[in-house]
Amino acid sequence: MKIAFATDDQVHINAHFGWAKKIDVYDVTTEGYQFLYTLRFDGDLKEDGNEDKLLPKLEALHDCTIIYVSAIGGSAAARLIHKQITPIKAQSESDEIADVLTKLVQTLKGNPPPWLRKALQKNAARLDDLDTADTQEEALV
Repeated sequence: MKIAFATDDQVHINAHFGWAKKIDVYDVTTEGYQFLYTLRFDGDLKEDGNEDKLLPKLEALHDCTIIYVSAIGGSAAARLIHKQITPIKAQSESDEIADVLTKLVQTLKGNPPPWLRKALQKNAARLDDLDTADTQEEALV
């Protein structure tokens, strides 16, 4: 599953979702994790009340299961949840991405909490929908 982190330095979870200029995306499995890519966003991201600034982020995160942030507004959180992406607020801006990823891998190996099992099920359902869409496209060709 893909996990995203709002980060200013690519080490800590230290960026507000709406203001983040960089979001790092990792692939996480029971075997470990791997950095995939950094999403970059430009413009005046600190302008409060500008809901349009969220659209590129929401679209870019479409295949992520979880995003960790230092802070997030209620509207942005609701929009993520509507897209079946779970926003999680870091305990502090000193939380390190690598530590969270290591704990997440260990949690996946054991007995994930209900919220994570639900997120995983949604992720699996999305993948099934994509597989079905690919099969339908192939049938049309």
